[in-house]
Amino acid sequence: MAQQEAPISYLTGEVAELAARIKANIETVLVGKGGVIELTLAAVLSGGHILVEDVPGTGKTTLARSLASSLDCTFKRIQFTPDLMPSDITGIHYYNQKEGEFEFRAGPVIAQVVLADEINRATPRTQSALLEAMAERQLTVDDVTIALPSPFMVIATQNPIELEGTFPLPEAQLDRFLLRLRLGYPMESEEEAMLSRFQTADPLAEIEPVAGGGDLAAYQEAIRHVHLEPVLRKYVVRLVQATRCHADVELGASPRATMGLFRCSQAMAAVQGRSYVTPDDIKVLAPYALCHRLILKSQARLREMTPERVIEDILEQVQVPV
Repeated sequence: MAQQEAPISYLTGEVAELAARIKANIETVLVGKGGVIELTLAAVLSGGHILVEDVPGTGKTTLARSLASSLDCTFKRIQFTPDLMPSDITGIHYYNQKEGEFEFRAGPVIAQVVLADEINRATPRTQSALLEAMAERQLTVDDVTIALPSPFMVIATQNPIELEGTFPLPEAQLDRFLLRLRLGYPMESEEEAMLSRFQTADPLAEIEPVAGGGDLAAYQEAIRHVHLEPVLRKYVVRLVQATRCHADVELGASPRATMGLFRCSQAMAAVQGRSYVTPDDIKVLAPYALCHRLILKSQARLREMTPERVIEDILEQVQVPV
């Protein structure tokens, strides 16, 4: 019985408190993005990876850096460019003449929080260097398997507007991102508040960590104990199944998406201080967890159909459990 009470105490107190502290940290830098920050925290607590897709200058990199600064975790940034090689990410084995043996020089992906900046500027070969790391939390370099630190997460950014010199992420890569987020432009009052905060200092440099890697791993384990009714599990499955038989969809969401939506809904409930999931948690998360995983039919694209509209249709059609 005692083993079951510990996770519940996390959920009713410590998880929500941690999320509030991290959110307050990030909001000192990003003004008016509370909803996006909560989604980011839900992804972090459920152990998923995040793709932040927006135009330049909206705060994509700032979101990743402020999150990493709030967590006392190892942080590495990879600036993706067309000439970046897979070994620049994973690391290499080299011959140490002084020691007379081969040694491994770790690449930047071996960290707890990895920022993959402008990921779509690298070639598909280089992009694929992240596939094993994101799915299995390990690397294979020269037939040697290297375990990645725990917790491990990738926050990738990309510009959806500029196409010159970019390589679209393949479906296998997109499917490994739990959520795809967009920040959007700030409102007039928010932009004015941003200027005021940055007038004499850089708030990002003043952020102090509020949790360590070990704490985060414990909270991620606690998330699994958030209660989710069997009818809500069936609701998650039906939503994902509906993407595979929708008339406008060529390729629907994968079973990984089902698991991601399920786990992220538990995390969202905990972020909001609840030990149980509601239908609204699932409905809020569905567009962020499913849209980037859909491939539409060519006829649907010609009619200017979008994945977002497909998910809207599905949310209206699939009956919400009461």
